[in-house]
Amino acid sequence: MKNTGSVSTDSTLSTPSSEDLMKNGLNEVQVEQRVRAGMTNHQDQSSSRSTLTIIRTHLFTLFNLVLGLCGAVVIALGRWLDTLFLLAAIANVVVGFIQEFSAKRKLDQIALLRRDPVSVIRSGSVVQLPMEQLVVDDVVLLKRGDQVPADALVLSSDGLDVDESMLTGENDPVAKRPNDKVLSASSVVGGTGRVRIYAAGTSSHAAKLAQEARKFSVIHSELRAGMERVVRWITYALVPIIAIVLNGQMVAAGGWRYAFEHNVWQDAIIVAVSSIASMIPQGLALMTTISFATAAVKLAQDDVLIQEQPAVEVLARVDVVCFDKTGTLTEGGVRFNELLPLSVQTSQDDSSSALSEAGQQALAWFGADENANPTAAALADGFRVVPSSPVRGVIAFSSALRFSAVEFDTGAWVLGAPEALLEGGSAERERAQQLASSGLRTMVLAHASSLERDAKGEVVPRIPTALKPLCFVTFREQVRKEAPETLAYFRSQGIDLKVLSGDNPQTVAAAAKTAGMDVSAGAIDTSLLPDEGPELTEAVLNHAVFGRVNPQQKKNMVLALQEHGKTVAMTGDGINDALALKHADLGIAMGNAAPATKAVSRLVLLDGRFDRLPSVLDEGRKIIANIERVTNLFLSKTAFAILLGITLGILCWKFPFLPRQYSTADLLIVGGPAFFITMFPNTRKYVSGFLNRALHYAIPTAVIITTMLVSVNFLGRSLGSAVVEEQIQTATFITLTMIGIYNVTTVIRPLRSYRLAMVGLLYLGMVAAIHVPLLHEYHQFMMPPAELHLWSVVLGVLGIVLVEVNLRFHQRWLRRYHPQAVEAERAARLS
Repeated sequence: MKNTGSVSTDSTLSTPSSEDLMKNGLNEVQVEQRVRAGMTNHQDQSSSRSTLTIIRTHLFTLFNLVLGLCGAVVIALGRWLDTLFLLAAIANVVVGFIQEFSAKRKLDQIALLRRDPVSVIRSGSVVQLPMEQLVVDDVVLLKRGDQVPADALVLSSDGLDVDESMLTGENDPVAKRPNDKVLSASSVVGGTGRVRIYAAGTSSHAAKLAQEARKFSVIHSELRAGMERVVRWITYALVPIIAIVLNGQMVAAGGWRYAFEHNVWQDAIIVAVSSIASMIPQGLALMTTISFATAAVKLAQDDVLIQEQPAVEVLARVDVVCFDKTGTLTEGGVRFNELLPLSVQTSQDDSSSALSEAGQQALAWFGADENANPTAAALADGFRVVPSSPVRGVIAFSSALRFSAVEFDTGAWVLGAPEALLEGGSAERERAQQLASSGLRTMVLAHASSLERDAKGEVVPRIPTALKPLCFVTFREQVRKEAPETLAYFRSQGIDLKVLSGDNPQTVAAAAKTAGMDVSAGAIDTSLLPDEGPELTEAVLNHAVFGRVNPQQKKNMVLALQEHGKTVAMTGDGINDALALKHADLGIAMGNAAPATKAVSRLVLLDGRFDRLPSVLDEGRKIIANIERVTNLFLSKTAFAILLGITLGILCWKFPFLPRQYSTADLLIVGGPAFFITMFPNTRKYVSGFLNRALHYAIPTAVIITTMLVSVNFLGRSLGSAVVEEQIQTATFITLTMIGIYNVTTVIRPLRSYRLAMVGLLYLGMVAAIHVPLLHEYHQFMMPPAELHLWSVVLGVLGIVLVEVNLRFHQRWLRRYHPQAVEAERAARLS
């Protein structure tokens, strides 16, 4: 036999002849040569993202860069107590890392399962070795139940049938003959054989698929992308903003020369840094992270493992869900359906009653046989009484023969494929094809007086003479009971559904129809289509059910949908699904999926239940809808912080807040309410463009708040020496919190009782901060004179009125330019 392995090109290796390999395998010297050459079957056991990757994802962000630089300046000046603004950034990193590392650890525990030893011929003896110790040119003995440990060529086959569904998605076993290839990760379902490894370890077919799938890519999150965009804009503007703010604070402190001569420049820099840090919406990043982490914990209780935080949000944005048939629509395997007559003229009842007790017992024997293939084994549920007479002869099923047989006192009973047992062109064959096209797996039960034997009396594996077909034995894939309801839910949410299966198109269409999908257009046989190009793209855009889909086609179908503006989720369990999961916007792996498939997925359904996804969708919608609400608050705060900093810098007025005063105001008008708002129930459908909508509301609100705060400061300064700095700070705090808390009410409409209670508590917090002696002293407040106090309240009320006017204007703008968002909000309120 020609050596197709890599060893054939290496003159330093000793390669035995094919005949010697069949008999003796490799010897110790030959094995050692291959070990030194690196031709071992060492497998990459990594099952998910590395710890370093998770750290990098959460640590190296634009948010953390800007805040880190601000923190570095403060630390360099020795003002450690002024680094409190870093807590939100640190918490954001820690919470995100803990959640995703916990998911990684749980996934690793699933993936690192013990593997069965492999039977190998070494130096003329059969030995059991771990799969990692195999080398190229090893001869492996395969039997039913074994997994193929590496890519190999078949040397000998005795009815060797291999299940390649993990690689191709095709459920039917494939008969292997000498010189055929068997690929790693496939499994033996029948017969025995000897195979010679030609590609091992990272060179194997499954490893190459896994290697491509493992290439790291960041999941796209519109929430995070929107926040990164805001920070990027702010970063571009930081240089002039810092110059304006720093100069204003220096001048307010008495001028640059005075500041340095009297050593007050550090205070000015700290105020400037605090002003810059307040412009970064780090609280929004923290709220988003906490929302993602809370959702992950909640979903983990339902056996849904979130590997990357934004996965929940992505499902809320998905408008196409692609899924495999086996393991998603169906439970896997088949179940006995019923006995059917060979002719349409015969009623079903007549066929069932016509089958003798001996025939039914024969079917029970086929189902109880320890070597039964999965189809025959399904008969055990329908037929339980096996014959009491001894077995006289057996022909084991193989894909080459396409039938199995057993002989009792009552004669020989043959169970096989219609193509093997019925004459071509007959009415019975046409009936069998009709049954198969309806999605039923169809076999024929036939009877003969005895099995064929040779001169020695041994059973000959061929169809007996004078064989009489009796009836069809049909099997049906069991559609998951939750599948119809789950698919109906997705359709009701406007999500397109597409079945991408490697199985027979008719079988796929039958399962899809049972699950409630419209299959009137039929199933597309993609084996007749190219792996890429316009023809494949047109098919996936215009059809919903596909069979014979290979891994490259699955990936390219996902990419085609994305190129046409679709957000795609892909579910799967086999290595054949890994590339599609990798390139989908959201890859979803079943709990029994291959380790490589789990590694590339963003979400794992640990119990394999497809009906878990609606709850993930609901959780994602709650997060993205509530984060959009709090984004209005955070961007309003960020925008007025920038405007206030620039305005005060130009006017050379001192920043009207101590850091502790500003932190409390921030807690009352943004941080505190945002925490609770993200937990509120919200079923609003996702509508793209949340950042534009938030900015349209936030910027006018920021202008209103800035105008009111500058007015308070102007009035305080106009009163001259009668007003001290602490009184201006207190008046500014009153105006800011009055408007800021009311601004909270604009994002929590309609104002239900528990939401009004939250607003009432926030106003109580404002009063307490000013009037409770301990808090009053901590914040270094000083009540302003009556005139300034009155103006602070009047300007606060004026600001509230203007904020409400801006809200009405914003709502009218939404109805005109974003009607989908308005309709989604209305539907959520009615739900």
